[in-house]
Amino acid sequence: MTPPATRKPLIEFRNVNHAFGTRPIVHNIDLTVGESEFVCLIGPSGCGKTTLLRMVGGLLTPSSGQVLFNGRPVDGPEKEISFMFQDYSKALLPWRTAAGNVSLALEATNVPAAQRGPRIKELLAKVGLANHADHYPAQLSGGMQQRVQIARCLAQEPSVLLMDEPFGALDAMTRQALQDEILRLIAVSKTTVLFVTHDLEEAIYLGDRVVALYPNPGRVAQVFDVKLPFPRDQLSTREHPEFLRLRRELFDFIREGEA
Repeated sequence: MTPPATRKPLIEFRNVNHAFGTRPIVHNIDLTVGESEFVCLIGPSGCGKTTLLRMVGGLLTPSSGQVLFNGRPVDGPEKEISFMFQDYSKALLPWRTAAGNVSLALEATNVPAAQRGPRIKELLAKVGLANHADHYPAQLSGGMQQRVQIARCLAQEPSVLLMDEPFGALDAMTRQALQDEILRLIAVSKTTVLFVTHDLEEAIYLGDRVVALYPNPGRVAQVFDVKLPFPRDQLSTREHPEFLRLRRELFDFIREGEA
């Protein structure tokens, strides 16, 4: 795997500040995310994690500073950047089947109707839903609904996948299964991921780097390199001495931030 320091920069925050009214949300954010890198953002509530994702996705404009994608200022949503939200119950259209929800991304990019069917079938198979194409969201479990969201995001063939606590509402077993699923899919597609989570173990398990933020306003406090081997395993990786060391460091960071 290419070390983060030698990867081509894909996302850049350059002295980024943002405020809602007079309330500062993030302050002097300088951060670079390289091609095919998986970077996790952690920190207490109020540190601006989701705000940073929304800036990359073109949904928010910084009050000052610049957010760059592939060397260009982000000035609105980009086809190459896909956003996966936490609340799967609101992210999917209830009147569309799983296949219909995945089709949305293809319709938005003007993929001809004749080409959509095979692509949708392929994507649903990738996320383990080959036999659920005709099911509506209400007929799917939470984990299955998140798999539909993943398939819809991948349908865009994005260079960047923004994930805002996508597994936070799921049970532990489903969460771990989807962690492994996203790592497998990303390894094949080489997509860059910026991932927000409150779960320290999830951040270590998934990430190439973990960026820890201070709150009120959000600032970069520390960046932790995750030097754990791939492929990762839910048992052996979590028992690795490096995993345990990082978990302790991140736990201490969060505890100090909340003190």
